Amino acid sequence: MLQISNTVSIPEHEINLSAVRSQGAGGQNVNKVSTAIHLRFDIMASSLPERYQERLLKLNDQRITKEGVIVIKAQEHRSQEQNKEEALQRLQDLIKSAIAVPKPRKKSKPTRSSQRKRLDSKTKRSQIKEYRKKITDE
Repeated sequence: MLQISNTVSIPEHEINLSAVRSQGAGGQNVNKVSTAIHLRFDIMASSLPERYQERLLKLNDQRITKEGVIVIKAQEHRSQEQNKEEALQRLQDLIKSAIAVPKPRKKSKPTRSSQRKRLDSKTKRSQIKEYRKKITDE
């Protein structure tokens, strides 16, 4: 069971884990041993609550396919077990981030002090540029 919150968890049979060979440098170990983990999780076929499913499908994340399948590849560690834990942690983080509602932004005015500082800096800058002009005798 992958625990998402106090009330929501995902059974292990809904998560498809497969071991594949890692990419990149690493010598003989990379060429022989399948240490990387491919995690696949079908959002629509899962037992997640509907609001979780809707929020996940609305996410604009490259790890979610058009069919609604989350694909995560973990290959940072040398051992298969560590990569499996990493992939499950990423899935958990993705689901938690999808359900977290962002706090609404409150509109605010710039303070009087900040307005004055901005105008003073503009005045100072204009004076500097004024001094650069050629002096003409009239």
